[in-house]
Amino acid sequence: MDQTGRSLISLEGLNREDIIWLLDQAALFEAQPNRKILDGKIVATLFFEPSTRTRLSFETAVNRLGGRVIGFSDAATTSSSKGETLKDTIMMVSNYADLIIMRHYLEGAARYASEVSPVPIINAGDGANQHPSQTMLDLYSMRKTQGRLDNLNIYLVGDLKYGRTVHSMLVAMRFFNPTFHFISPKELQMPEEWKKYCMDNGIKFIEHSVLDEETIADADILYMTRVQRERFSDLAEYERVKDSFILTNSMLDNTRPNLRIMHPLPRVHEISQDVDDNPKAYYFQQAKNGLYVREALICNALNLL
Repeated sequence: MDQTGRSLISLEGLNREDIIWLLDQAALFEAQPNRKILDGKIVATLFFEPSTRTRLSFETAVNRLGGRVIGFSDAATTSSSKGETLKDTIMMVSNYADLIIMRHYLEGAARYASEVSPVPIINAGDGANQHPSQTMLDLYSMRKTQGRLDNLNIYLVGDLKYGRTVHSMLVAMRFFNPTFHFISPKELQMPEEWKKYCMDNGIKFIEHSVLDEETIADADILYMTRVQRERFSDLAEYERVKDSFILTNSMLDNTRPNLRIMHPLPRVHEISQDVDDNPKAYYFQQAKNGLYVREALICNALNLL
Protein backbone atom coordinates (compact mmCIF):
# COMPACT_ATOMS: atom_id res chain seq x y z
CA MET A 1 0.00 0.00 0.00
CA ASP A 2 2.07 2.91 -1.27
CA GLN A 3 -0.07 5.67 0.29
CA THR A 4 0.49 4.63 3.90
CA GLY A 5 1.33 7.55 6.15
CA ARG A 6 0.96 10.03 3.31
CA SER A 7 -1.53 12.58 2.09
CA LEU A 8 -4.52 11.50 0.00
CA ILE A 9 -5.03 14.21 -2.60
CA SER A 10 -6.36 12.21 -5.53
CA LEU A 11 -6.72 8.56 -6.44
CA GLU A 12 -4.08 8.82 -9.16
CA GLY A 13 -1.45 7.48 -6.79
CA LEU A 14 -3.42 4.32 -5.99
CA ASN A 15 -3.40 1.10 -8.01
CA ARG A 16 -6.04 -1.62 -8.16
CA GLU A 17 -4.55 -3.51 -5.21
CA ASP A 18 -4.39 -0.35 -3.08
CA ILE A 19 -8.06 0.42 -3.73
CA ILE A 20 -9.21 -3.11 -2.93
CA TRP A 21 -7.07 -3.15 0.22
CA LEU A 22 -8.63 0.10 1.46
CA LEU A 23 -12.14 -1.19 0.72
CA ASP A 24 -11.34 -4.36 2.67
CA GLN A 25 -10.17 -2.22 5.59
CA ALA A 26 -13.42 -0.21 5.40
CA ALA A 27 -15.39 -3.47 5.63
CA LEU A 28 -13.53 -4.29 8.85
CA PHE A 29 -14.51 -0.89 10.24
CA GLU A 30 -18.13 -1.52 9.27
CA ALA A 31 -17.99 -4.73 11.31
CA GLN A 32 -16.41 -2.86 14.23
CA PRO A 33 -16.72 0.95 13.87
CA ASN A 34 -15.96 1.83 17.49
CA ARG A 35 -12.30 1.46 18.45
CA LYS A 36 -9.66 3.44 20.36
CA ILE A 37 -7.13 3.37 17.54
CA LEU A 38 -6.86 7.21 17.44
CA ASP A 39 -6.44 7.65 21.19
CA GLY A 40 -4.13 10.63 21.70
CA LYS A 41 -4.47 11.84 18.09
CA ILE A 42 -5.85 15.22 17.03
CA VAL A 43 -7.39 15.70 13.59
CA ALA A 44 -8.11 19.14 12.12
CA THR A 45 -11.05 19.60 9.73
CA LEU A 46 -10.61 22.77 7.68
CA PHE A 47 -13.69 23.43 5.54
CA PHE A 48 -13.30 26.57 3.46
CA GLU A 49 -16.47 25.51 1.60
CA PRO A 50 -19.82 24.32 3.05
CA SER A 51 -20.30 20.63 3.79
CA THR A 52 -22.68 18.43 5.74
CA ARG A 53 -22.06 14.73 5.05
CA THR A 54 -18.33 14.91 4.36
CA ARG A 55 -17.45 17.00 7.40
CA LEU A 56 -19.76 15.19 9.80
CA SER A 57 -18.74 11.72 8.64
CA PHE A 58 -15.04 12.57 8.96
CA GLU A 59 -15.60 14.04 12.41
CA THR A 60 -17.77 11.09 13.45
CA ALA A 61 -15.04 8.75 12.23
CA VAL A 62 -12.46 10.49 14.42
CA ASN A 63 -14.76 10.42 17.44
CA ARG A 64 -15.71 6.75 17.00
CA LEU A 65 -12.03 5.90 16.84
CA GLY A 66 -11.21 7.75 20.04
CA GLY A 67 -9.51 10.81 18.58
CA ARG A 68 -10.23 14.52 18.98
CA VAL A 69 -11.32 17.05 16.38
CA ILE A 70 -10.40 20.70 15.98
CA GLY A 71 -11.10 22.99 13.04
CA PHE A 72 -13.76 25.10 11.41
CA SER A 73 -16.74 24.78 9.09
CA ASP A 74 -16.93 28.45 8.11
CA ALA A 75 -13.81 30.17 6.79
CA ALA A 76 -15.40 33.56 7.51
CA THR A 77 -14.70 32.93 11.20
CA THR A 78 -10.99 32.34 10.63
CA SER A 79 -7.95 34.48 9.94
CA SER A 80 -8.26 33.68 6.22
CA SER A 81 -11.00 36.33 6.24
CA LYS A 82 -8.30 38.78 7.36
CA GLY A 83 -6.10 37.84 4.43
CA GLU A 84 -4.04 35.02 5.91
CA THR A 85 -2.61 32.85 3.15
CA LEU A 86 -3.47 29.16 2.80
CA LYS A 87 0.17 28.30 3.47
CA ASP A 88 0.17 30.18 6.75
CA THR A 89 -3.12 28.58 7.82
CA ILE A 90 -1.80 25.09 7.05
CA MET A 91 1.52 25.71 8.80
CA MET A 92 -0.24 27.07 11.87
CA VAL A 93 -2.79 24.22 12.11
CA SER A 94 -0.10 21.59 11.58
CA ASN A 95 1.42 22.73 14.89
CA TYR A 96 -1.70 21.46 16.66
CA ALA A 97 -2.89 18.43 14.67
CA ASP A 98 -1.58 15.05 13.51
CA LEU A 99 -3.70 15.11 10.33
CA ILE A 100 -5.51 17.80 8.34
CA ILE A 101 -8.72 17.11 6.41
CA MET A 102 -9.41 19.99 4.07
CA ARG A 103 -12.12 21.13 1.68
CA HIS A 104 -11.38 24.16 -0.47
CA TYR A 105 -13.13 25.98 -3.29
CA LEU A 106 -9.96 26.24 -5.42
CA GLU A 107 -8.80 23.39 -7.62
CA GLY A 108 -5.32 22.29 -6.59
CA ALA A 109 -5.56 23.77 -3.08
CA ALA A 110 -5.29 20.37 -1.40
CA ARG A 111 -2.22 19.41 -3.40
CA TYR A 112 -0.58 22.73 -2.54
CA ALA A 113 -1.41 22.19 1.14
CA SER A 114 0.20 18.73 1.02
CA GLU A 115 3.38 20.26 -0.39
CA VAL A 116 3.78 22.73 2.47
CA SER A 117 2.33 20.72 5.37
CA PRO A 118 4.53 18.65 7.69
CA VAL A 119 1.51 16.46 8.54
CA PRO A 120 -0.65 14.41 6.11
CA ILE A 121 -3.52 16.06 4.23
CA ILE A 122 -6.74 14.36 3.13
CA ASN A 123 -8.53 16.14 0.31
CA ALA A 124 -12.22 16.49 1.17
CA GLY A 125 -12.93 18.18 -2.17
CA ASP A 126 -11.08 20.89 -4.09
CA GLY A 127 -13.30 22.97 -6.34
CA ALA A 128 -14.51 21.06 -9.40
CA ASN A 129 -11.40 18.88 -9.38
CA GLN A 130 -11.54 15.74 -7.22
CA HIS A 131 -13.17 14.27 -4.11
CA PRO A 132 -11.24 11.05 -3.35
CA SER A 133 -12.95 10.06 -0.10
CA GLN A 134 -16.37 10.34 -1.75
CA THR A 135 -15.17 8.16 -4.59
CA MET A 136 -13.86 5.52 -2.21
CA LEU A 137 -17.22 5.33 -0.45
CA ASP A 138 -18.88 5.17 -3.88
CA LEU A 139 -16.70 2.20 -4.81
CA TYR A 140 -17.41 0.60 -1.45
CA SER A 141 -21.14 1.02 -2.08
CA MET A 142 -20.89 -0.39 -5.59
CA ARG A 143 -18.93 -3.43 -4.48
CA LYS A 144 -21.30 -4.01 -1.56
CA THR A 145 -24.44 -3.88 -3.72
CA GLN A 146 -23.12 -5.55 -6.88
CA GLY A 147 -20.71 -8.05 -5.36
CA ARG A 148 -17.95 -6.79 -7.64
CA LEU A 149 -16.34 -3.72 -9.18
CA ASP A 150 -15.37 -5.25 -12.52
CA ASN A 151 -17.38 -4.86 -15.74
CA LEU A 152 -20.14 -2.60 -14.41
CA ASN A 153 -22.43 -0.38 -16.48
CA ILE A 154 -22.24 2.95 -14.66
CA TYR A 155 -24.50 5.81 -15.69
CA LEU A 156 -23.38 9.28 -14.58
CA VAL A 157 -26.22 11.81 -14.72
CA GLY A 158 -26.42 15.59 -14.37
CA ASP A 159 -23.54 17.95 -13.79
CA LEU A 160 -20.58 16.20 -15.38
CA LYS A 161 -18.72 19.44 -16.09
CA TYR A 162 -18.26 20.70 -12.55
CA GLY A 163 -18.99 17.49 -10.64
CA ARG A 164 -15.76 16.52 -8.86
CA THR A 165 -17.26 13.23 -7.68
CA VAL A 166 -17.71 11.95 -11.24
CA HIS A 167 -14.20 13.05 -12.22
CA SER A 168 -12.70 11.15 -9.29
CA MET A 169 -14.75 8.09 -10.21
CA LEU A 170 -13.21 7.94 -13.67
CA VAL A 171 -9.76 7.86 -12.08
CA ALA A 172 -10.63 5.13 -9.59
CA MET A 173 -12.55 2.88 -11.99
CA ARG A 174 -9.85 2.76 -14.66
CA PHE A 175 -8.66 -0.56 -13.20
CA PHE A 176 -12.06 -2.29 -13.32
CA ASN A 177 -13.13 -2.25 -16.98
CA PRO A 178 -16.35 -0.23 -16.59
CA THR A 179 -18.63 1.07 -19.32
CA PHE A 180 -19.65 4.62 -18.48
CA HIS A 181 -22.72 6.36 -19.84
CA PHE A 182 -22.57 10.16 -19.60
CA ILE A 183 -26.04 11.73 -19.42
CA SER A 184 -26.10 15.51 -19.21
CA PRO A 185 -27.35 18.72 -20.80
CA LYS A 186 -25.02 20.16 -23.42
CA GLU A 187 -23.90 22.92 -21.06
CA LEU A 188 -22.77 20.38 -18.45
CA GLN A 189 -21.18 17.65 -20.57
CA MET A 190 -18.14 15.76 -19.38
CA PRO A 191 -15.17 18.05 -20.16
CA GLU A 192 -13.00 17.15 -23.13
CA GLU A 193 -9.96 16.60 -20.92
CA TRP A 194 -11.83 13.93 -18.96
CA LYS A 195 -13.07 12.24 -22.11
CA LYS A 196 -9.47 12.19 -23.31
CA TYR A 197 -8.51 10.69 -19.96
CA CYS A 198 -10.99 7.89 -20.61
CA MET A 199 -9.61 7.26 -24.09
CA ASP A 200 -6.02 7.33 -22.86
CA ASN A 201 -6.85 4.78 -20.16
CA GLY A 202 -9.03 2.48 -22.24
CA ILE A 203 -12.24 3.42 -20.42
CA LYS A 204 -15.35 2.87 -22.55
CA PHE A 205 -17.97 5.63 -22.54
CA ILE A 206 -21.15 6.59 -24.38
CA GLU A 207 -22.76 10.04 -24.28
CA HIS A 208 -26.51 10.68 -24.04
CA SER A 209 -28.58 13.85 -24.02
CA VAL A 210 -31.79 12.35 -22.58
CA LEU A 211 -32.63 10.67 -19.28
CA ASP A 212 -35.50 8.26 -19.79
CA GLU A 213 -36.58 4.70 -19.04
CA GLU A 214 -35.09 3.34 -22.23
CA THR A 215 -31.69 4.98 -21.74
CA ILE A 216 -31.14 3.55 -18.25
CA ALA A 217 -32.56 0.05 -18.89
CA ASP A 218 -29.16 -1.67 -18.71
CA ALA A 219 -27.66 0.27 -15.81
CA ASP A 220 -26.04 -1.48 -12.85
CA ILE A 221 -25.35 1.84 -11.12
CA LEU A 222 -27.29 5.04 -11.77
CA TYR A 223 -25.23 7.84 -10.27
CA MET A 224 -27.26 11.04 -10.04
CA THR A 225 -25.70 14.45 -9.34
CA ARG A 226 -27.19 17.85 -8.66
CA VAL A 227 -26.62 20.87 -10.84
CA GLN A 228 -24.35 22.93 -8.61
CA ARG A 229 -25.50 26.52 -8.40
CA GLU A 230 -22.26 27.58 -6.70
CA ARG A 231 -20.18 26.57 -9.75
CA PHE A 232 -22.03 28.91 -12.15
CA SER A 233 -20.86 32.45 -12.83
CA ASP A 234 -23.95 32.98 -15.02
CA LEU A 235 -27.08 32.37 -12.91
CA ALA A 236 -29.27 32.56 -16.01
CA GLU A 237 -27.46 29.50 -17.35
CA TYR A 238 -28.03 27.74 -14.02
CA GLU A 239 -31.77 28.47 -14.12
CA ARG A 240 -31.93 27.15 -17.67
CA VAL A 241 -30.41 23.75 -16.88
CA LYS A 242 -31.12 23.12 -13.19
CA ASP A 243 -34.13 20.84 -13.74
CA SER A 244 -32.93 19.21 -16.97
CA PHE A 245 -32.70 15.66 -15.65
CA ILE A 246 -35.11 14.43 -13.00
CA LEU A 247 -35.39 10.75 -12.04
CA THR A 248 -38.92 9.59 -11.23
CA ASN A 249 -40.08 6.28 -9.78
CA SER A 250 -41.94 5.24 -12.94
CA MET A 251 -38.68 5.38 -14.92
CA LEU A 252 -37.36 2.47 -12.86
CA ASP A 253 -40.08 -0.07 -13.76
CA ASN A 254 -38.05 -1.95 -16.38
CA THR A 255 -34.55 -1.47 -15.01
CA ARG A 256 -32.30 -4.33 -13.90
CA PRO A 257 -33.13 -5.96 -10.53
CA ASN A 258 -29.57 -5.29 -9.34
CA LEU A 259 -29.72 -1.58 -10.20
CA ARG A 260 -28.83 0.76 -7.37
CA ILE A 261 -29.34 4.51 -7.47
CA MET A 262 -26.54 6.52 -5.93
CA HIS A 263 -26.05 10.23 -5.28
CA PRO A 264 -23.22 12.08 -3.48
CA LEU A 265 -25.89 14.36 -1.95
CA PRO A 266 -27.23 16.90 -1.23
CA ARG A 267 -30.21 16.25 -3.45
CA VAL A 268 -32.19 19.17 -4.80
CA HIS A 269 -34.71 18.31 -7.56
CA GLU A 270 -32.93 15.63 -9.55
CA ILE A 271 -34.43 12.62 -7.73
CA SER A 272 -38.17 12.69 -7.03
CA GLN A 273 -39.13 12.01 -3.42
CA ASP A 274 -41.17 8.98 -4.50
CA VAL A 275 -37.95 7.21 -5.50
CA ASP A 276 -36.85 7.09 -1.84
CA ASP A 277 -39.07 4.10 -1.05
CA ASN A 278 -37.92 2.12 -4.07
CA PRO A 279 -35.62 -0.76 -3.03
CA LYS A 280 -33.22 0.31 -5.78
CA ALA A 281 -32.60 3.65 -4.02
CA TYR A 282 -29.29 3.47 -2.16
CA TYR A 283 -28.12 7.04 -1.57
CA PHE A 284 -28.81 7.21 2.17
CA GLN A 285 -27.05 3.88 2.80
CA GLN A 286 -24.26 5.15 0.52
CA ALA A 287 -23.79 8.16 2.81
CA LYS A 288 -23.65 5.87 5.84
CA ASN A 289 -20.90 3.84 4.17
CA GLY A 290 -18.83 7.01 4.13
CA LEU A 291 -18.18 6.64 7.86
CA TYR A 292 -16.42 3.27 7.49
CA VAL A 293 -14.43 4.33 4.45
CA ARG A 294 -13.26 7.52 6.13
CA GLU A 295 -12.24 5.60 9.24
CA ALA A 296 -9.99 3.52 7.00
CA LEU A 297 -8.60 6.56 5.16
CA ILE A 298 -7.81 8.42 8.39
CA CYS A 299 -6.02 5.45 9.93
CA ASN A 300 -4.13 4.79 6.73
CA ALA A 301 -2.95 8.40 6.49
CA LEU A 302 -1.69 8.16 10.07
CA ASN A 303 0.06 4.83 9.39
CA LEU A 304 -2.15 3.00 11.89
CA LEU A 305 -3.35 0.10 9.73
